[in-house]
Amino acid sequence: MSFKFILFDLDDTLYPPTCGLLSEVGHRIQLWLVERLALSWDDATALRRDYFGRFGTTLGGLLAERQGVDADEFLEFVHDVPVEAYLEPEPELAAMLSALPLRRVIYTNATTAHARRVLRALDVAHCFERIIGIAQVGLCSKSFHDAYERALALLDAQGPECIMVEDSARNLRPAKALGLTTVLVREDDPSHVSALPVPRSQNLDGCVDFLVTDVLQVERVVQSLVDPA
Repeated sequence: MSFKFILFDLDDTLYPPTCGLLSEVGHRIQLWLVERLALSWDDATALRRDYFGRFGTTLGGLLAERQGVDADEFLEFVHDVPVEAYLEPEPELAAMLSALPLRRVIYTNATTAHARRVLRALDVAHCFERIIGIAQVGLCSKSFHDAYERALALLDAQGPECIMVEDSARNLRPAKALGLTTVLVREDDPSHVSALPVPRSQNLDGCVDFLVTDVLQVERVVQSLVDPA
């Protein structure tokens, strides 16, 4: 089966974690918990850690265990961040994405509105034909199979037709189980040879097919898959 789609995560994947944007989103999640639930900062931190472990996102935990949480209000609040203060146009990224011989999609646990702002700030919006945000998959985190199944249904695609590029190995486990080829972007780990199959001992329960230390190296991965010769 030939590849048709390449799906990219957004935050900390298309741009490096060091820019601080996702950290600011995390800070606003903390603020929401403190202000809306009257928690101390430490208790909010503990709740986020608990919900992330069990539900994949803070919102997932809130919807499962708290009454009256407005998902739209939560998502708007936590993503109310001036992304232009953290990001700037990345022509090399745009060139790499445009060179990929596959249909390109953003698939994120964030909102489509946040994704559009990020893509505009990076000047790569024209590189993607579609954005799938968390609302489009029923507010389900990418750490669960249901989320990927819904995303694939939206694309009318099968898992083996797709490549998923992510900064979270946890979010790649269900993707791999559904047959997607998985690429982990780990910019803080320069010890690995980039864009090569992950050594068996480092294969994170078998969920990662390729490990790169820079998103620009995804082009090399794709070339190896679509034109092995």
